[in-house]
Amino acid sequence: MELLVFLILFPALAALLFCILPNGRLRDTMVILVSAIIIAATLYLFVLFAGAGTVYFDIDGGMISQIMTGLEVVISAGLLYLAAKYRQYIIAALVVVQLGVVLYAESLMHGTVALNNLFIDPFSVIMAMIIGIIGSLICIYSVGYMRDYHEHHGDMPDKRRWFFALLFVFLAAMFGVVFSNSLFWLFFFWEVTTLCSFLLIGYSWDEQARKNAFWALLLNLIGGLGFAFTFVWAGLTDPSGGLVMMDTLLAAGPAVAMIPAALIGFAGLTKAAQMPFSSWLVGAMIAPTPVSALLHSSTMVKAGVYVIVRFAPIYDASMVGYIISLVGGVTFLLASGIAISQSNAKKVLAYSTIANLGLVVACAGIGTYAAVWAAILLIIFHAVAKSLLFLSVGTVEHKIGSRDIEDMTGLLGRLPKIALMMMIGIAGMFLAPFGMLISKWAALLAFLDAQYGFILILLLAFGSAVTVFFWTKWMGKLVEVAWKPEPLEVKISTQEYTALVPLTVLMVAVCIGFPLLSSYLVVPYVFGIYGMAATLGQANTIIMVMMVFMVLVMPLTLLYFRKDRKILPHYVGGRPATPDMHFKGSIGVQRPVALGNYYLSEYFGEERLSHIGNGLCIAFIAMIAVALLMGVGL
Repeated sequence: MELLVFLILFPALAALLFCILPNGRLRDTMVILVSAIIIAATLYLFVLFAGAGTVYFDIDGGMISQIMTGLEVVISAGLLYLAAKYRQYIIAALVVVQLGVVLYAESLMHGTVALNNLFIDPFSVIMAMIIGIIGSLICIYSVGYMRDYHEHHGDMPDKRRWFFALLFVFLAAMFGVVFSNSLFWLFFFWEVTTLCSFLLIGYSWDEQARKNAFWALLLNLIGGLGFAFTFVWAGLTDPSGGLVMMDTLLAAGPAVAMIPAALIGFAGLTKAAQMPFSSWLVGAMIAPTPVSALLHSSTMVKAGVYVIVRFAPIYDASMVGYIISLVGGVTFLLASGIAISQSNAKKVLAYSTIANLGLVVACAGIGTYAAVWAAILLIIFHAVAKSLLFLSVGTVEHKIGSRDIEDMTGLLGRLPKIALMMMIGIAGMFLAPFGMLISKWAALLAFLDAQYGFILILLLAFGSAVTVFFWTKWMGKLVEVAWKPEPLEVKISTQEYTALVPLTVLMVAVCIGFPLLSSYLVVPYVFGIYGMAATLGQANTIIMVMMVFMVLVMPLTLLYFRKDRKILPHYVGGRPATPDMHFKGSIGVQRPVALGNYYLSEYFGEERLSHIGNGLCIAFIAMIAVALLMGVGL
């Protein structure tokens, strides 16, 4: 128990320290030290609990719950002040209503509440590893990145002390989310993640950043309100407060738990940026790159899919679960399509995240043992690959002055190490036999056995085909070399490499070691719930591990440039004019050779597909609401 409490409190206490430490070497050193301690504690947690099953910890939560309630009031007051100052009246109303609902629900529960407010199981261990290792590496990366960030934005107020404080509060809140058995406690940490994301998205606090931050806050408050109504239901159903304990609620089964599962699922859809709520995550790309990486890989959106996967057994073979799956499936297909039309690297990554989380939601909504197994694998592989890609893009943006994919031409020659890391991250997202493709295979197997699963199979098949298109375009730009590039590697900070290299190694390691991850963490969790678990089979596993080694040879060979290698001039139809890709036209006019990608905006435009997806998903969510109100078809 002490280790769980340490992982929640230590980052929060470190955040208080960063609020008072001045900018400089001492603060940077402390960020690295605190991050290293969190990583070490997370690894120790893995050693202690990886094979321990589900362990509950008895904590008298009376005083702690009162402190959390007081902090919720303080947070609400702060948000009300900002909402009033910037005339965000809808946000102000949501804050008041949500706080009122929570306080009313607490007044309904006057009995004795169980003491096991904290717990840990294999799924919690997986999530803690993602938060503690990947999140801490992002914090280390931020030291070097934010130094460059303020050099590039000299007119912006330097608020790095608050920036680092918020990063560690974010990590503390995420540990709280995955270790909380009490839904009241989980909700408190849930709201802290909403607050942190709001403040980090609005870091620059210019007009656009402020607008995007308030929009993210608005949509997540809508989801939080759905979560809050869970407590009203629990208080009216069982005034003793037993149903606010997650283990009790899940054990009660669908007959009792379907309504709170639907409400929490709705909250998860908003936090996981599923359509029609996906726009907040796209707008969050205005924040510094470490914020984007943290939101996408180890915090915020992972909290959304975490709660949906937790309640997956309740969704099994239910209308609510199937509709949640449709929301995820439609989001996967259409967000993948939108990514085709984007040349901004961060927007491609944003829509890719929205899409892949949609696939996680689709699996969780199905709720079978095979689907939950696939969903957890997707969470693991996506977290590693997306953190590596975001941090690589952040470094590239500072070195070439652009985040446009078209400007990354020949990056393998200009930034060979970073380009190689980026290629490994991209390969991890779509190439066989890397992690995401393995997970999609597992999802396909799960959909085969699901009721009406053929619809989800179609969404998965077409969505996966689309992802090949936009990832291949990007990878092609990285390896395209049209002239002798200027090396820029020496300008990259040590802190950035300190994060990027371990993430690259981790990307390869989880792909090679996924059978061990599955056997020791994912399968025990799934078996503990369903009494059975899915596997890909020994033969398939061996083939995939062999393919990983074969695929790794390809990018490594691209770094091998011998000094005595003969470089031939470009052919250019037999009429080259200069070594840097110019040719003589039909009337002797010298013209540049222009290479570019197709973006097909007329077919896959952001506005067009977003409207379709938002309309469909609003209709799906409305169907769930009608079913809950009428009490039929659950």
